[in-house]
Amino acid sequence: MNKTLITNPIIWADVPDVDPIRVENSYYMVSTSMHMMPGCPIMKSGDLMNWEIVGYVYDFLENNDAHNLTDGKNIYGQGSWAASLRHHNDTFYVCFSSNDTRRFYVYRTKDIERGPWERSVIDGLRHDPGLLFDEGRVFVFSGNGGIRITELTADAAAVKPGGIDRLLFETERDGIGLRCEGCHAYRLNGYYYLLFIEWPSAGSKRRRQICYRSRELLGPYERRIVLDDDLGYRNKGVAQGGIFDTPTGEWYAMLFQDHDAVGRIPCLVPVAWEDDWPVFGIDGKVPERFEVDLPKAPAKPLVISDEFDYGSNRLALNWQWNHNPDNRLWSVTERPGFLRLRTGSLTDSVVRARNTLTQRTEGPSCTGETVLDTARMKPGDHAGLVALQSHFGTVGVKMADDGGKFVAMCVSGGNGEEIERESVRFDGGILYLKIRFEFEDSVDLATFYYSADGSEWTAIGEALRMKYTLDHFMGYRIGLFNYAAGQSGGYADFDYFRYERS
Repeated sequence: MNKTLITNPIIWADVPDVDPIRVENSYYMVSTSMHMMPGCPIMKSGDLMNWEIVGYVYDFLENNDAHNLTDGKNIYGQGSWAASLRHHNDTFYVCFSSNDTRRFYVYRTKDIERGPWERSVIDGLRHDPGLLFDEGRVFVFSGNGGIRITELTADAAAVKPGGIDRLLFETERDGIGLRCEGCHAYRLNGYYYLLFIEWPSAGSKRRRQICYRSRELLGPYERRIVLDDDLGYRNKGVAQGGIFDTPTGEWYAMLFQDHDAVGRIPCLVPVAWEDDWPVFGIDGKVPERFEVDLPKAPAKPLVISDEFDYGSNRLALNWQWNHNPDNRLWSVTERPGFLRLRTGSLTDSVVRARNTLTQRTEGPSCTGETVLDTARMKPGDHAGLVALQSHFGTVGVKMADDGGKFVAMCVSGGNGEEIERESVRFDGGILYLKIRFEFEDSVDLATFYYSADGSEWTAIGEALRMKYTLDHFMGYRIGLFNYAAGQSGGYADFDYFRYERS
């Protein structure tokens, strides 16, 4: 069999809180998507190195002001967190909690790549849940420090009346800053295994992988540190994720690592078994390179260029909206070959604007470019490209109240405020825009450019020192935006989005 070379990280982009499974010869994983819609991306691989997005669990989670980014409300850093993915009796299950709604969601489908997904909602948070199907019973383990077990009905749609619902155990406290969370639950080798991460306040002072095991569901549980390594990167521990096997009986873990502004990035780790304990890595380390006994699969890009040449008003799966879109106000068919973003409700900042269309950024560096037709923009409109996080930067066209146009570079002033760093008078109709992202060695700089012809580029404003902040809790995205500060009804047309990773 041909082998595939694994190079860590397997994805140098924000794909956090991964939970992987194998179904026959295919591998799937789900990750956190929070305020990005559609949500809960499903990724697929045949060789564990090359992954593609094949679908989403939902188009939108809730239809309210916070999820719609209206009336001053938002779900930055909230929404779906740390989903659990399982396959049982020909059905796929995804469950997660949402911090803003204080609810627990369970989705089911027979077809993980095409859906549809059936949804159930259970009141109450179950933090970082781990779903387990065990001899006709269904359990969810959850919590931070204090780990709870809750029994669900056979279809996982509700809490089972009279079933188990109790504190299972308390995890270590001494010398621990962040106690155990991020549960992944398994029954293997006659044991129940619960995998967690914790963050010690002494010793290595980095996130590490913990395993609890017991021969009995309700314990007592033994504890072991199974991985404490940073892959040589700034004491950022590789931890949190799930384990799975291959058809030939090899075991692996898919974990992630905090990587500053680009986000939390997945790494594949070999797993061996010694005395029925999982042993992560090689000699306690996450290998940078190793081979797996799987035939290499074609590489599919996570972030794509797009000429917006669609036959119907449905975008490629690589795109996600910032919060729920207003589907009345965007189109890729009104003007064939263009993305049209119409303005709706008035706002004063890109982080409060609906219908910002985004993709991830990737390391070590990448560039996104677009061309903007400004002919139908109205006074007060602002359209262009954004490096999106709480500490954002934009380059685009601002329309003055008198109808004048300006190329402007803006940054966050805090609390969503948008501050202009430089503006230049612009008398044309078509403008080319570009953002260059540098993530190598955590340089974390974004540089902004404009051009009248797409060949001669001029830097504008200042290089943005990108910061990963917990209020958004997401790696930097590149996005196309258009919002109105003065009057609604205008629109901006984007001819293409072209992306290059280097």
